[in-house]
Amino acid sequence: MSPFQTLRFAFGGLAANKVRSALTMLGVLIGVAAVILLLAVGNGSSQAVKDSIEKLGTNALTVSSGSGFGGSRSSNGTKPLTVEDARALADPSAAPHIEAVAPEVTTSQTALHDGTSHTVGQVVGTYPAYFKASNSKVAKGDYFGADDVLASRKVAVIGSTTAADLFGTADPVGKTMVLGGTPFTVVGVLSTKGGTGFQDPDDVVIAPLPTVQNAFTGFGSVSQILVEAKSADATAGAQSEITTVLMARHGIKDPTALDFRVASQESLLTTQASTNKTFTVLLGAVAAISLLVGGIGITNIMLVTVTERTREIGIRKAIGAPRGVILGQFLAESTLLSLIGGGLGVAAGLIGSHFTIVGIKPVVIPESVVGAFAIAVVIGLFFGGYPANRAASLRPIEALRHE
Repeated sequence: MSPFQTLRFAFGGLAANKVRSALTMLGVLIGVAAVILLLAVGNGSSQAVKDSIEKLGTNALTVSSGSGFGGSRSSNGTKPLTVEDARALADPSAAPHIEAVAPEVTTSQTALHDGTSHTVGQVVGTYPAYFKASNSKVAKGDYFGADDVLASRKVAVIGSTTAADLFGTADPVGKTMVLGGTPFTVVGVLSTKGGTGFQDPDDVVIAPLPTVQNAFTGFGSVSQILVEAKSADATAGAQSEITTVLMARHGIKDPTALDFRVASQESLLTTQASTNKTFTVLLGAVAAISLLVGGIGITNIMLVTVTERTREIGIRKAIGAPRGVILGQFLAESTLLSLIGGGLGVAAGLIGSHFTIVGIKPVVIPESVVGAFAIAVVIGLFFGGYPANRAASLRPIEALRHE
């Protein structure tokens, strides 16, 4: 029997039970689409985190307290970070590789303007150096300056999300908003950074550090210190200087017992890449289970098909059909089920990747599309092999007696 005739008989066998064939293809479709979409979500999440980290700039360093944000001295000698620590890091004689330093305190407050209320995701109190170190650019107005910090003026630069939710289409610059009961004058609006996940980087209010401390957080420790190295090549030197300066200030002799952490963009990206690899493998494993279930479905359906067509098989073998023809026909049917289901699954996965899923824009991995489709075909051959072999092994006399 020619390959064309084998395919014709295979299509005929599938068409004889349209609903059953469609349900079997649906199992393969779901498996293939799940592989493509889950890996695309993992890749999209990784890309979003990577973009967010890179937006801080390649020469930015973040210093945080080892005992947690706002921690206090404990029994093991852990000290919180302070404004004095930041001033020590800004000393060019002690840290020549550091360009600028910006201590930060963070909180969350409700903002009001003209009857409109909005809960701001993050209120940051800091110095003007923060804007350059964090790669934050203004789209309207201007930044606040050193004089605003020294005078503890109630001025603020807001993110684009905060501006839209609080002021609508009106220009916020020069207008007043009440933040946690304290009036602030908006002097600038930041350019949209964008991003995905639970924290919107554009829902932010940035104000002079002493103003925020006086109004909300108090004059204790700072949440973290943002440091800008003089260049990307100077980050290693700046990190070493940060460690030396803070060890001296915190009275630490043992470099393995630091009470603070210094994170560079490179280290954050490395950690993120490692985490994403594990996350992607996990998602791939979950999706592979769907493909396995689809394969088991093919086996069950083909076994039912063989049982229903036992008499047909007996007649064909009685008139001289060789074992290879019977085997090829049922393998062709199972492979067609996986081919068609896999193709539809690829289409569904690619279409689904154009939508935002749980706040993440999926980024399709081309290898996952090819791999998922190829695995679907292999599954059709593998899981269809047993029913096909069973059909080919039937003895004609026994098959003809089957009712």
